[in-house]
Amino acid sequence: MRNMMIWGLATLLGVLSSTPGSASVHESARKLSAKAQRECDLGRRGQERSIRLAHFERSQSLAEQAIALDDQQANAHFALFCSIGEQMRIDGESLSSLPEFRRMMRELDRTLELNPGHLNALSSKGTLLIRLPVLLGGDAGKGEQMLRRVIQRDPKAASARLTLAKTYATRGDRQEAITLATRALKIAQAEHSADLILEARTTLRELQPAHARLTKAKR
Repeated sequence: MRNMMIWGLATLLGVLSSTPGSASVHESARKLSAKAQRECDLGRRGQERSIRLAHFERSQSLAEQAIALDDQQANAHFALFCSIGEQMRIDGESLSSLPEFRRMMRELDRTLELNPGHLNALSSKGTLLIRLPVLLGGDAGKGEQMLRRVIQRDPKAASARLTLAKTYATRGDRQEAITLATRALKIAQAEHSADLILEARTTLRELQPAHARLTKAKR
């Protein structure tokens, strides 16, 4: 009797989870996730601090709404990671708030837990593994492997290419670094991504004079 009651309850839950109402909740969460990511992307493209911050704050609010509706939406968790991270670095790269940093990382890890093939999340994770100290979970070797996989699968992965360019430059492979940074600049310009355009140009300015001096010294 008890087993039949459990089976009946499980069946009822299954029916409820597949009702049109449930489907509409999933769809609402999906749409909110897309809007949240769009706001974060708009903030990245902006130039004025106040406008960028407004986009990031809207992105966070929309992502939190999506997660409240459906915690299984990987894109919602990534949008929340994006909005928190961009607000943390709006005045420059900083770990000024450890609780916010930990929340940001939880959202990134949750994204990959739900969707291990999420390319933007893999790119972000790889970049953080390279940049973070070991005490905060950094692992440069693992991060580089992840970014290599990302650029093989995503021809538009500008951020991953820039991080790899800096990694190669540190090792002395400046020609490959310049190739990656140049490609990243073209992608960023096509995407109208103001922050990545600036980062790519800065990286190239740092790389090219050094590369020219090295080439001249070899002649």
